[in-house]
Amino acid sequence: MKKRWHVMTLIVFVVMSVGCENGKHEAAVEAPEISAPGPELMRLWTNSCALCHVTGVGGAPIVGKFDDWVDRLEQGNGLLLQHTIAGYNNMPPLGYCMACEKDDFAKLIEFMAVGTP
Repeated sequence: MKKRWHVMTLIVFVVMSVGCENGKHEAAVEAPEISAPGPELMRLWTNSCALCHVTGVGGAPIVGKFDDWVDRLEQGNGLLLQHTIAGYNNMPPLGYCMACEKDDFAKLIEFMAVGTP
């Protein structure tokens, strides 16, 4: 069974807190759930992809920020994978992940773009 974790837990807490009326708590919005990457995939991501994709260094699309990824995703997964392996613009070949296999790159791209590995 995949572990699930909530994105935006703080927002849900605030919504629940603000949504108090007469001592009753009602959650107006549920946090979306996404699949948590496995520990090995997170290790690979932390040691390589996160270097640029957390802050957008060098124009890198930011992890989880769908607007940064939509144009790239429209080009197709094959081209994204090709750019990742060969390097593209400011992204070095293999994106600094010398331990990553082709399948790892595909899962990492999916995780960064849409939140599911």
